[in-house]
Amino acid sequence: MHEMAICESIKDTCCGLVHMIGSSDDTEECSVIVTGGAGFIGSHLVDALLGMDCLVTVLDNFSTGLPENLSHVERQVKVIECDLGVSGEWSREFAGADWVFHLAALADIVPSIQNPEAYFRSNVDGTFNVLQAAQKANVSRLIYVASSSSYGLANVFPTPETAEIRPLYPYALTKYLGEELVLHWAQVYHLPALSLRFFNVYGPRARTTGTYGAVFGVFLAQKLSKMPYTVVGDGEQTRDFTYVSDIVDALIAAAQSGRCNTAYNVGSGTTVSVNRLVELLGGDKVHIPKRPGEPDCTFADISRIQAELGWWPQISIEDGVSKMLEHIDYWREAPVWTPDTIADATKDWFFYLDNCKSQ
Repeated sequence: MHEMAICESIKDTCCGLVHMIGSSDDTEECSVIVTGGAGFIGSHLVDALLGMDCLVTVLDNFSTGLPENLSHVERQVKVIECDLGVSGEWSREFAGADWVFHLAALADIVPSIQNPEAYFRSNVDGTFNVLQAAQKANVSRLIYVASSSSYGLANVFPTPETAEIRPLYPYALTKYLGEELVLHWAQVYHLPALSLRFFNVYGPRARTTGTYGAVFGVFLAQKLSKMPYTVVGDGEQTRDFTYVSDIVDALIAAAQSGRCNTAYNVGSGTTVSVNRLVELLGGDKVHIPKRPGEPDCTFADISRIQAELGWWPQISIEDGVSKMLEHIDYWREAPVWTPDTIADATKDWFFYLDNCKSQ
């Protein structure tokens, strides 16, 4: 069947689902699988889907997700603890599912360098197994969460989906391999699937434990402890900080669309310096060495998703920071990073990626 005909057929199916979800008179409910639904982004997506009266099943192994992220909806959600990297009984949950959102993955740079096998098993084998289950169940839509890290050190800004792919560490590579699997299944097996490449997501429930990670969590824990912010380099590097509610809106827009076999950037529509973030948070800062393989800028070209899915970001960095400060107590138990502990945690980063040069 011609790809356009496939997509038009999918569009008809999805339009029916949208009507079904939006109508209070319908007796049927949309059944949705969210892998990684106990995680930061996944739990916010679960909240939104429940608000649409969907029947939601979460698949999570809680390696990074937290049960408390779903505690407020525990009576409304079916939660299956499982390892997607291994075929198992969990695949039976896909029977009758309309939408599948595949967010489950191992994240972070340094652990992926230290343990690439675990990342391949989770992010590649896990995605393969989800695709097989979704195809067998004949689901109506599958949305895969990819990563802007697949662009590596981009040299075109804003960066379009057609930019060169050059992942610099195993996390980025395995997320891109997962995307390639998804788009291949869409092309060859006619699975109605899309991939969304997220840029620098932040918001309440962002992970506070584990390895040294995203700047927002690091800074908020430092603010609570009245410690200076650890700014990498001169702080003039910029990031496409995208608030989690905008991310959730993009996921739902993708599920409701008639598109298939396409990757979309999801970003804020702008880029903000780390120094500007410090200004908005307020407080002192200390500079730490610039790290190899880190881009000077992340900035998504979102024209494709705007034109094809009708999605637009709504939350400015100023409003987003205000929301983060309203929820700052979430980071009260988070580790407080110092220049010395960061240097120790990132030593493998410097050792393995020191040959990466800005382009």
